[in-house]
Amino acid sequence: MSDVFTGASAPDLAEERRPRRVRHEVRFRLLEVLHTVQLASHMVRVTLGGSDIEGFNSPGFDDHVKVFFPEPGEIAPPLPVMGEKGLTFPDDRPRPAMRDFTPRRHDPVAGVLELDFALHESGPASDWARQAAPGQKLVIGGPRGSFLLPMNFDWHLLIGDETALPAIARRLEELPAGAPVIVVAEVEGEAGQIAFETRANAAIHWAHRSASAPGAEPLVAALKDISFPQGDFHSWIACESSTAKRLRQILIENHGANPKWIRASGYWRRGAEGVHENFDDKDSV
Repeated sequence: MSDVFTGASAPDLAEERRPRRVRHEVRFRLLEVLHTVQLASHMVRVTLGGSDIEGFNSPGFDDHVKVFFPEPGEIAPPLPVMGEKGLTFPDDRPRPAMRDFTPRRHDPVAGVLELDFALHESGPASDWARQAAPGQKLVIGGPRGSFLLPMNFDWHLLIGDETALPAIARRLEELPAGAPVIVVAEVEGEAGQIAFETRANAAIHWAHRSASAPGAEPLVAALKDISFPQGDFHSWIACESSTAKRLRQILIENHGANPKWIRASGYWRRGAEGVHENFDDKDSV
């Protein structure tokens, strides 16, 4: 909010809008699939549980955990150990494939954790999620830390593709009632859209790849057609790395966005595996 409403001085307001980092103890947990549900044409939710979930904590809406997948024919992946040289695994077991995922919802009372899987044509995460069934097991590690974003802006902007939908959904659920927020979300087509629950005043804009010109960037194109409200805003972006960088630059150059109030991440990169990059302003934290 502006100083007129809060009575805060400019330095005080700047400090209030400063993100906060929280570190967590790194733990690895062997969890069991309790059930799955198809959320959309290209998204599956897997609900995990088990005694190892005790003590799990994920306070940030865009936290990520490292998920370790079993090899075909394995009951469960090996449990890694964090040593001085990083992760180590038993010598007699293959090193498991691993990917980063946003904890969609954690219920400490029920002892469950939900992960939403964006399904691609092929890959260890998508292949596993398509066949996931109760009784199968995964290992998760983390989150190692959380990046807590303040809410005291005049409005909020959330941009991302399927990989960002879990974080976008979490943010929409936690924003205060009536808070203005614009969402720009890219999916393959209408069948890929999901329902969001929020008390915020949310304007949802879906960008469909199937309706885009060859080689076009649907998120970039969709952003051009959106009118921005007045006031200070925070932007959160998560999608393919080169697109995230371009969107960040567009917001700064064309929409007057404050670089300190943008959190842009590459959740994946074309032609690479297991990528997670951040493009935050060096003075934003």
